[in-house]
Amino acid sequence: MCRRPDFDPAKTAFLMPTAEGPCRFGQYGPYLRKLLDELGHHEAVVFSPTSLNGYDGMAENTRDLIRTMWMGVVAGDLAMRFLLKTRPYETRAGDSDTVFRETVDQFAELLARPDVKPKQRLAALAQAVERMRDRFRAIPARYEKGRPLIGLVGEIFCRLNTFSNDDTARRVERLGGECWLSDIAEWVWYVNWYVEQRTLREEGRLNLTMLKHRLKTHVQHKYEQVLLHPVLADLVGYEEPHDIREVLAAAEPYLPPRGCIGEMVLSVGKAVYLHGKGADGIIDISPFTCMNGIICEAIYPAVSRACDDLPIRTCYFDGVNTHIDRDLEIFLDLARAYQRRKKHPRVYPAYFA
Repeated sequence: MCRRPDFDPAKTAFLMPTAEGPCRFGQYGPYLRKLLDELGHHEAVVFSPTSLNGYDGMAENTRDLIRTMWMGVVAGDLAMRFLLKTRPYETRAGDSDTVFRETVDQFAELLARPDVKPKQRLAALAQAVERMRDRFRAIPARYEKGRPLIGLVGEIFCRLNTFSNDDTARRVERLGGECWLSDIAEWVWYVNWYVEQRTLREEGRLNLTMLKHRLKTHVQHKYEQVLLHPVLADLVGYEEPHDIREVLAAAEPYLPPRGCIGEMVLSVGKAVYLHGKGADGIIDISPFTCMNGIICEAIYPAVSRACDDLPIRTCYFDGVNTHIDRDLEIFLDLARAYQRRKKHPRVYPAYFA
């Protein structure tokens, strides 16, 4: 952006959220600020809302911004879920990726329109989700049961950014598997839970802070249900937890959520949840030396034993791993062996043969 000929630092803001605690994610915003200053772009803004208050700082100056961003998160997660449940079965390579890219562009266009009321934007986005559903349904595909279902958990950016994780999901698909990727909304719901718990400790149950928080959560649930409604039949067997407390309760025996804060709790809890949904293996995707990944790696053997010896593999990405395909091939073999003896059968949508 800074190298573009039309770049004007006085009219530019970079969004780089932050977090509290020892995770290096909290370093990114200050480091970006340092780099911009070194380049002479002192007027450029680094906007760093924090998870400590549920990112409430985003809404200080723009009343509808947080609603629009939440719509984008939910719609984007749905597009990714449709991509990952369709691409392994397509009969013409590239069709799913094309529909995904065009769908995301259409979502972005709707979200970027100025002066649109939240209710109107939500209705337009729900129609776009319905069009996305129909386009994915129209992709020629052979839906046959039996592919190993691999859950992808881990550090939120690394697991979601295909460049950072060497496109792990696509590699799993090439080896005959299908992926269930933990989405962005999971983190938002977790932050909401954390803010609620902190408010209860510091201010009690009856106060203005809690009222505002409950109202925000109610609106988020409402918007999510509106966008989910057109695709419920297509996502039978792919249901995300109804409440983040399901994931936290699953993690409780290993990492008590009120004592351990961060993605480690979600990764462990989601691994247990996916075991119950019939997953055949779990891959934890983390950047090199990630604190959350290291803690989870130490706990996964106990999780695996409690989940009928479910295969769980931690993959660290540092830009120099040259054996990812070999490692995944071995892991898929383990997943297939587990698939033959697992106790929780997978539920398939009606369109599977």
